[in-house]
Amino acid sequence: MQKLTIEETARFFLARDGFLILTHRRPDGDTAGCAAALCRGLRSLGKEAYILRNPQLTARYQPYHRGLTVAAPPEDSVIVSVDVASPGMLCPGAEKLPVELLLDHHGSNLGFAYRGIVDSGAAACGEIVLRVLLAMGVRLDKAMAEALYVALSTDTGCFRYANTTARTLRAAAACLEAGANAYAINRALFETVRPARMRLNAYLSQHMELLRNGKVALCLIPLLAEREAGVTEDDMEDISNFPRNLEGVELAVTFRTTENGDTKLSIRATPAYDAAAIALALGGGGHRGAAGATLSCDQAQARKMVLAVLEKQGIL
Repeated sequence: MQKLTIEETARFFLARDGFLILTHRRPDGDTAGCAAALCRGLRSLGKEAYILRNPQLTARYQPYHRGLTVAAPPEDSVIVSVDVASPGMLCPGAEKLPVELLLDHHGSNLGFAYRGIVDSGAAACGEIVLRVLLAMGVRLDKAMAEALYVALSTDTGCFRYANTTARTLRAAAACLEAGANAYAINRALFETVRPARMRLNAYLSQHMELLRNGKVALCLIPLLAEREAGVTEDDMEDISNFPRNLEGVELAVTFRTTENGDTKLSIRATPAYDAAAIALALGGGGHRGAAGATLSCDQAQARKMVLAVLEKQGIL
């Protein structure tokens, strides 16, 4: 992959037209917000730009993509991905599309596009998109600013995680200066909990497994527990943080069963541990503080595999 600077990326966008923006599977606020802000920014310059409709986009983020999506790739589109760490993470329907440019902040990204930026120092891909938009001369409006604020706040736990830097906070400030309603977004994303999620929290509190004197937490979440609680994907977005929030926990792994019966792992760690190293050993990737992997087995077998990796790395 040809590595570009922010300025080179801006020149690429300015020189081309007809963009199709891709998000990742099980989209979070970063990929959803980046796609919306980039699409709106390109349109503000008179460019043709769309987001490929992601069938897994939940109700929480659908409003940010309203009026921006297409169901199928337009002919001769310039394909751009945002916050996608690997080709296997591209949203359903996009797996075989030739990505010309990627914007990402996952250190595990090996560069699957023809060209792009991978800045692992960015707390969220939203930081990169903001810098590119400004380098193109885009004037942020309220809609762009709020989409970017969603991207920044969700990947930093509302700026509480260790990945938050001064640059992250300056980016958030730029969003507020452009009209983003931070209070409303924070209230919706971080302070509002549906009864279904409260029921699941009660289940997790009773079934969480604590190891190494409470420093390591494992949370196996059976499909039956999800169904009995009545949770939606919106309820589950930050579920990986639940065990980490327990006092004394420095490393947390949550286990969920996917639609095809695989087990999706979400690993969260304090600076004392490396979540990415654990995920990499299990075929996944991510950041030092937050990473994940998908294993082709049930949760019981996945638990055994995780314990084996933790033992091999001297954590247990």
